[in-house]
Amino acid sequence: MSEQDQNTPEQTPGTEETLIEFPTDFPIKVMGETHADFIAEITRVIQAHLPEFGDHLIEFRGSSTGKYQSLTCLVYVTSKPQLDDIYRSLTSHPMVKVVL
Repeated sequence: MSEQDQNTPEQTPGTEETLIEFPTDFPIKVMGETHADFIAEITRVIQAHLPEFGDHLIEFRGSSTGKYQSLTCLVYVTSKPQLDDIYRSLTSHPMVKVVL
């Protein structure tokens, strides 16, 4: 084993390094085309991971043309895998165009 290998901390799968300190409130921006059920759908997706999440934790903004809408969702997460799972669920939803 080289000296460099001895100084590198071992990581188990799912424990990648991150600059985020957990637990934390973390804002996720979700964008999609304007749809009457967009907020309810995004809330439902996040609640699958965080049952206590509610629409009071969402900031809504519509585009100037009215074609798109964006939501900033403040989620309380306790780990990177939990945050990653939320991102995967949101990005795979058919109503969602972008997740930041």
